[in-house]
Amino acid sequence: MPGRRVVITGMAAVTAFGRDLRAFWDAVCTGKSGISPIRRFDASMLKTQIAGEIHDFDAAPILDSKEQKRYDRFCQFAIVGADLAVRDAGIDFDKEDPYRCGVLIGSGVGGLGQFHEVGVQIYEAPHRLSPMIIPRFIINSAPGSIAIRYGLHGPCSAVATACASASNAIGDAFRLIQYGGADMMITGGSEAALTPLGIGGFNAMRALSIRNGSPETASRPFARDRDGFVLSEGAGIVILEDYNHARRRGARIYAEVLGYGATADGVHITAPDPTGRAAAEAMKLALRDAQLASKRIDYVNAHGTGTPLGDVAETLALKQVYRERAFDLTVSSTKSQLGHLLGASGAVEFIITAMSVYEGVAPPTINLDERDPECDLDYTPHRAKLFPICFAMSNSFAFGGHNATLVLGALDETPQRARMAA
Repeated sequence: MPGRRVVITGMAAVTAFGRDLRAFWDAVCTGKSGISPIRRFDASMLKTQIAGEIHDFDAAPILDSKEQKRYDRFCQFAIVGADLAVRDAGIDFDKEDPYRCGVLIGSGVGGLGQFHEVGVQIYEAPHRLSPMIIPRFIINSAPGSIAIRYGLHGPCSAVATACASASNAIGDAFRLIQYGGADMMITGGSEAALTPLGIGGFNAMRALSIRNGSPETASRPFARDRDGFVLSEGAGIVILEDYNHARRRGARIYAEVLGYGATADGVHITAPDPTGRAAAEAMKLALRDAQLASKRIDYVNAHGTGTPLGDVAETLALKQVYRERAFDLTVSSTKSQLGHLLGASGAVEFIITAMSVYEGVAPPTINLDERDPECDLDYTPHRAKLFPICFAMSNSFAFGGHNATLVLGALDETPQRARMAA
């Protein structure tokens, strides 16, 4: 598709692995697990008592104690991630046209923690509700707060498409830059659904793993003995920028965004289309947008949640897109390590995919001791692969049948290209 080139110049992942990008990437590549027993509240009455929790999270010094009281946890994650990504990109917004810079953030449920707190307070002391209750609830508080923080006046919006929220947000931000609506976008996703309501609700759906005795091995995408996903929290924030704009200011470029595809299953509100047809079409649209044949893709970061239906449907979708080459394709699910960050998952996995292209490493799928016979592709079990990755794909498939795929490409100056040249 014609339009301006769009590149990634800044990234930040706020996860159970902390908030340092290099430490995050090292943990992912070495196959560490971020899953542990829940500590933020008493989970003993719940079927699931483990999660990808960010222990002892503190938004300081980015937000002082007074500022923290204004924001729900999901919004704090987004603001901290934005601060880190902006610094990583080396941006000085005082030198930018604020009407050419925007914010687009996705979240599945937004301020779920506030819903839980108010659900108790509304009956006990409704007259004492905080005037910040509604601003803490709403999903658009994340992009709005980030725009306020930097004085940005360009496109500013929120996306709520469940587990595809962040990928849709990044894809929409990509389009805005591609067609001249902005020069730079702060985009990604944030989620903080680790509450009794969040865990209990997914337990009622029988969607979560109950492997409480072994948290590190509970998230098992594509494995024969998988029993559901592990809920996690955090944010992934990236800076997308017009290529020429990035060049003029001498920015470091991680990768180029080449294509975006989005479809809807139109089948069921929680279960995926068992044929994988619409998910496959999202991948095909992204490849067509990137003007790439499927044979050019070196690595796929799969949605791979560890649910019995979802993993099989994604495997079928990959086979429809890649056909006989699907069995030789390198695929992995990093949810095996990080769990499922719902509306933030696509952004965190987009960052992982960008780092894979930047450094030429495909992270592993841990806990894959025995594959499901219906999940018979190469999911990179246990250990990362070091090899040239010129083009990569990231998938996000969500409740409601939302499907989103992003395609990335390496630039000549990336570290892996330097190794290849040597």
